[in-house]
Amino acid sequence: MVDEKPLIVPIFIPNQGCPHRCVFCDQEKITSQPARAMNGQTVRELLDQARRSGSFSEGRHREVAFYGGTFASLPEGTIRELLGAVAPYLQERIFHSVRVSTRPDSLDGKKAALLKALGVSTVELGSQSMDDEVLRMTRRGHTAGDTEKAADLLREHGFNLGVQLMPGLPGDSAERFDATVQKVIRLKPDMVRLYPVVVLRGTVLAKWFEKGTYQPLTLEEAVRICAGSCLDFEEARIPVIRIGLMTSPSLREKGEIVGGPWHESFGHLVRSEIYQKRIEAFLPGPGEAKKISIRIPSKDISLLRGHRNEGIRRIEERTQAVIEEILSDDSLPSGRIAVVVR
Repeated sequence: MVDEKPLIVPIFIPNQGCPHRCVFCDQEKITSQPARAMNGQTVRELLDQARRSGSFSEGRHREVAFYGGTFASLPEGTIRELLGAVAPYLQERIFHSVRVSTRPDSLDGKKAALLKALGVSTVELGSQSMDDEVLRMTRRGHTAGDTEKAADLLREHGFNLGVQLMPGLPGDSAERFDATVQKVIRLKPDMVRLYPVVVLRGTVLAKWFEKGTYQPLTLEEAVRICAGSCLDFEEARIPVIRIGLMTSPSLREKGEIVGGPWHESFGHLVRSEIYQKRIEAFLPGPGEAKKISIRIPSKDISLLRGHRNEGIRRIEERTQAVIEEILSDDSLPSGRIAVVVR
């Protein structure tokens, strides 16, 4: 039996292949990895290390993932070296698949065919937005049309398609980002990642923030936008596989994040917000009860409670009732609660 959660072995190539640095970007801080050229020997060392780790399991799907940079813009020799280092592990079924991330404007038919021939199964597009004005202000250097063309190309070559988006970019708004979400839904990707913009020290965006020409999202705004986006994507049967930047030692250093909706548990905040919306129909109206007890599937309890019990406070404010107890009840399906009114 294969575990539901795959084992992902990340190989970071910060900024490699990128034509320039975008206004928000500092991949070394995000990944806590130095900007060094990756080679085949290092890839093999990382895969052997992962193979020896306690998390390596024969029962899990095991994937090698190249993160950061623009993979398809690397020199062809480098692409062949990196993926060639992975190839023996794929042939022996030590690892099962490979994914890479790249800019939408880095792909053409030749590059797509090369990646496919060298064992890549999933390509994630760093689209960030589907609004050309937002892309222009962010100095991305590509358009929404480039994402559409790249998505079509990847589908033609049989790749799994991922799209990465960043709410809160310069010139963006909740309405514009919602339009981006709807355009991405029409592309029918296999997965989406949401990375709300945080302002990192030393970036162009940090200078704009300090001058007052850029205003990042508040934490509450980012949670609300991402929660709505997740609902839209998942109602369209498109899973959101990541919400918010992964925590790294570099990001924890004092002063590295100078603004924006940073929270180490951002994904949990969003999922809790979604959960709150989904259980509203099961709650009594304001003033209908003084005290309530809630029965809930055990795996949903943390979503109900929210970060530092903020979910509990929200329910009590909404119902004007005190929650006396929360009882685990795994006979209920996920996303359902039963309320006893007193």
